[in-house]
Amino acid sequence: MRFLVLLLVFSLILTPLLAQKKPVTDDIINDQVRVKLASDSEIGGMAIDVDVHQGVVTLKGKVRTDKMRSKAEKVAKKVKGVTSVNNQLAVSPD
Repeated sequence: MRFLVLLLVFSLILTPLLAQKKPVTDDIINDQVRVKLASDSEIGGMAIDVDVHQGVVTLKGKVRTDKMRSKAEKVAKKVKGVTSVNNQLAVSPD
């Protein structure tokens, strides 16, 4: 009986330690933001440059409407590990 209790306590202590995932790196964030932007039906065809530094995503390029600009920012903010978004996208209807 003591063995089972000890085993249970041991497993309860180790489970959270083993379940810890790798920290999200800037490269992973960059890849995920690019994938999410490319797969979005509204902004997928736009040439948007993505740069990430310590979780801060910077978006650069041109989009056709202010709605697309806002959508790109929202999509980027939803990616795990993003701390903030610096939206430098320019609106150009052409």
